[in-house]
Amino acid sequence: MKLTTTTMVTLDGVMQGLGGSDEDRRGGFERGGWVGPYNDEQGMAFLNEVYGRADTFLLGRRTFEIFAASWGTWPDPGDSPIWTALNTRPKYVATTTPFDPEWSDTTVLSGDVAADIRELKGQAGGELEVHGSGVLIRWLLANDLVDEINLLTFPLVLGQGTRLFPDTGPDIAFELVGSPAVTPRGVTIQVFRPTGRPRYETATP
Repeated sequence: MKLTTTTMVTLDGVMQGLGGSDEDRRGGFERGGWVGPYNDEQGMAFLNEVYGRADTFLLGRRTFEIFAASWGTWPDPGDSPIWTALNTRPKYVATTTPFDPEWSDTTVLSGDVAADIRELKGQAGGELEVHGSGVLIRWLLANDLVDEINLLTFPLVLGQGTRLFPDTGPDIAFELVGSPAVTPRGVTIQVFRPTGRPRYETATP
């Protein structure tokens, strides 16, 4: 399976608390709920298509808890590819603290997580998808486990919150392999593939 990540970020790279004011207040974050004003049919069509491709989900502990308390408890609306995918396909949670998940068809990975993920990637199928899960995504990139990144960039600056990429970390080059759309409300959708370390050059006159 191909491991893909899907992340919504602001222009200053923040990915925290996108779904609501009380979704994630860690670190004193108080500007949650920034995605809603930019939702439109084109953006949702892209997300529906991404979730519809998923064979399996891999989530970090925090994102899993948010999804389990929302998508995992909402009744079937009958017309949501996202709800159907999350409630009918296997889910894996990477965590350093084992726990007993109540959401059906969920497996906790807390041992040799890298080996477990490589085993999942080696299985036949389409996509092993990671949504949200910033800490997990950074770890996956550092361990060369990511095949593609879906990045949805929203036209606003929050000025606070956890960013997808921290101030310090590994340097990674990416190849743009697709740019499906700029939505009517200004969300830029791009697909990148990691290509190893960047090349550096010195400017010459």
